[in-house]
Amino acid sequence: MARAENKKAAPTATRLAADIARILRQHAKLTQENLGKKIGYTGSAISAMETGAQPPSEEMLLGLEEVLGQGLGIFREAVKYIQLDRYPRQFADFALIEMTALTLCSYELTVIHGLFQTEDYARALLGGGYPPPSEERLNDLVKARMDRRALFNREPTPLIEHVLEEAALRRIVGSREIMKEQLRCLVESTQRRNVTLQVMPLDRGLRREHAGLHGPMTLVETPEHTHLVYMEPQDESLLISEPAKVSMYTQRYAKIRAQALGPDDSLDLIERLAGDL
Repeated sequence: MARAENKKAAPTATRLAADIARILRQHAKLTQENLGKKIGYTGSAISAMETGAQPPSEEMLLGLEEVLGQGLGIFREAVKYIQLDRYPRQFADFALIEMTALTLCSYELTVIHGLFQTEDYARALLGGGYPPPSEERLNDLVKARMDRRALFNREPTPLIEHVLEEAALRRIVGSREIMKEQLRCLVESTQRRNVTLQVMPLDRGLRREHAGLHGPMTLVETPEHTHLVYMEPQDESLLISEPAKVSMYTQRYAKIRAQALGPDDSLDLIERLAGDL
C-alpha cells in the first residue's frame, strides 16, 4: 500500500521515470541492489526512486542512463522534466517556456524577482508563505528557484530586462544581512551584458501617472518568436497568447520602463540602499 500511495503522490515526470527505470532494470535482470552498486547508490535508494518515495537526482538519472539507457538518452532527457516537478504547480508549465526564452521582460512590485533571488532570500520568502511548506518541500522549492539562474549563462544568450519597484528593495526579507546580500546580488547581476535592471522609484504617481499599478507581469519571446504574457495573481497562473492582449501588455510594459529610473541611476539607488543596511 505504501508503494502505491508514494507513486500516486509523486509528480507525473517522476512517476514516469521511476516506471521506466523499473521496467528496464527488470529487463536487464538486475536487482535493486545490483543496479545501485553499478551507479553508486544503495538498493534502498533505488527502491525509494522506483516507489516514488524519493525523486531521482540528476546524478542518479545520469547513472541510470549509463547502465540502463541503451544509448537512447531517455534518462538524460528526463532530467529537465523532473526539475520542473519541483516547481509550484501553477509555475511548472511556464518554467519550461522561461528556460528557452529568447527575451524575458518582467515587472515586479513587492519582492525581488525569482531569477534574481539569492538562496537565503528565497528560503526566507518561500518559508514565510501560507500555507507553510514542509522542510523537505521548502528545500525542493529553493533548489528549483536557484536552478532557474542557469538562464543567465545559457547559450544562445537570452535578453533579460527587469523593472522592480523601489518598495521591493526596501522590504526586509529574512534579516538585514540577507537583504544586504540580496541587494549586492542585484548589483552583480547588472554587470551582465544581457541584463538590464531598472527601478521604479516610490515617488512615481505623485507628479505623473504610474502605469504599473495593475500588478506584476512577464513578457516572453519564444525560440519560435511567439510573444506571450505570464502573470501569477494569488498563486494562480495566467498565460496569454492572444495577439491583441499581448500587444496591450507590451505597450504597458514599455510605459512602465519609460517611467522607471535609467539603469545607471537604478544601480546607484540599489548600492545606496545596500550601504544603508
